[in-house]
Amino acid sequence: MEFLQMKVEDRIAVITINKAPANALSSVVLKELSSLMDDLEKHEEVRVVLLHGEGRFFSAGADIKEFTTVETGEEFAQLAKFGQDLFERMENFPKPIIAAIHGAALGGGLELAMGCHIRLVTKTAKLGLPELQLGLIPGFAGTQRLPKLVGTAKAFEMLFTSDTLSGEEAVQWGLANKAVDEEALMEEALKMAKKIAQKGPISVASVIELSRYAKHEEFYQGVDREAQLFGKVFTSEDGKEGITAFMEKRAPEFKGK
Repeated sequence: MEFLQMKVEDRIAVITINKAPANALSSVVLKELSSLMDDLEKHEEVRVVLLHGEGRFFSAGADIKEFTTVETGEEFAQLAKFGQDLFERMENFPKPIIAAIHGAALGGGLELAMGCHIRLVTKTAKLGLPELQLGLIPGFAGTQRLPKLVGTAKAFEMLFTSDTLSGEEAVQWGLANKAVDEEALMEEALKMAKKIAQKGPISVASVIELSRYAKHEEFYQGVDREAQLFGKVFTSEDGKEGITAFMEKRAPEFKGK
């Protein structure tokens, strides 16, 4: 693994994202995470997975620079589909996955966190989906998971304004489970992971399996449509302008085309 490290102790697998400076979710990072999921599913000793980021952030989003190498809307849609499928697999994974979030979980980083079963955050962490600021949209099922967690009105506010929630606000809105001081984050996450690891693996996996029935067919239809529109938006003039402006560190000028 180039950007992910894993260690197993006390039946807990701790996965660290280590892709400086912002732990951006490039296609390589997503493929490495998918490979680790393969290994962890067969790892009989592991009962809980803990995911966190090295450095200043949990993950500040997708790899925008990588987007400049993609040419067609179909390629963008395929990229979205891979991330969607991976995060859906995580949400349905038979072993609980805890995200320990510090610094920021933005864009794809928040979508990754929303694919986990539990989210612990630092009080000052920033969580949001700022894609519309670049003339883009979320592509890893963020448009479908965020309203389920915070409600439709708040999701619209977050998406339309690109404003972020602090860790404490994220707890208030149901986006996170608990907010703690930064120095206590991993201690609290490991404490919870150890408590869960003491439970019967079969019963835990059964609860996760049963949770799938809370999702309706419209959710999956929305995810599929999101991937299609992800590709359409990225190849629009506004999408190209948003990416160019981001790379040039200037404000975009959108024309609605």
